[in-house]
Amino acid sequence: MIHFCFGTACLCLLYYVILVLYSGIATDFAWIWIVGSAVSGILGAAVRYEKSHPGYIPIWLRNGFVIVLAVVFLLFVFLCGKIIRGMTMTGEPDLDYVVVLGAHVKGTVPSRALTKRLDKAVEYACQNPDTKLILSGGQGTGEDITEAECMRRYLMEHGISDTRLILEEKSTDTRQNLIYSHEISACGSANTGILSNNFHVYRAIKLAQKQGYTHASGIASPSDSLMQIHYVVREVFALVKEKLAGNI
Repeated sequence: MIHFCFGTACLCLLYYVILVLYSGIATDFAWIWIVGSAVSGILGAAVRYEKSHPGYIPIWLRNGFVIVLAVVFLLFVFLCGKIIRGMTMTGEPDLDYVVVLGAHVKGTVPSRALTKRLDKAVEYACQNPDTKLILSGGQGTGEDITEAECMRRYLMEHGISDTRLILEEKSTDTRQNLIYSHEISACGSANTGILSNNFHVYRAIKLAQKQGYTHASGIASPSDSLMQIHYVVREVFALVKEKLAGNI
């Protein structure tokens, strides 16, 4: 147990360093790996101290902590399973609409995450020529144009006709993506795909269902393989947050 705790602490710290060096995301929830490293290290130190000082920690406190830790771990595994299942969704053919969820734009250039979504959107649109694409995303910090406009330009450059594209340019988060997309198209009452990076699909579908989407299916695009573990862990916390806020 001691070796496991200290080993986990080292791995968390190493992964944090890799994330920062790779993407510079020190403010993008990467701090959770520092917290994980600290908690694992403290737990390992506590176990070591208890072994050398038997009875120092009351048995009721120790057993209570183990139970809470087990519950949290099982919840984490359960939510990871849901997220991973969403990562396999490919969408139904010949959907009426596909809502392409926005992601960060660097000036006028799509980020890596958004580019992966758009490449999947191109693939789906070419295979299903009657489906309309709702490009959903407003303009945020560091963005010279709306995410929807960036997506429109990218898709047109890759051969998708402008007549198939519907722009939603007000939203700033996933919930608003879905609300405003329905307002301009009534897609919530149609056969609609929700397209996003794979780790995000399950939460997007749950949000859509909460907003009254009756026939929503997920379409998962790839995400950065080196970042995948981070994204899944971050998504677990996002799901808990959305649940507590009553959004799913």
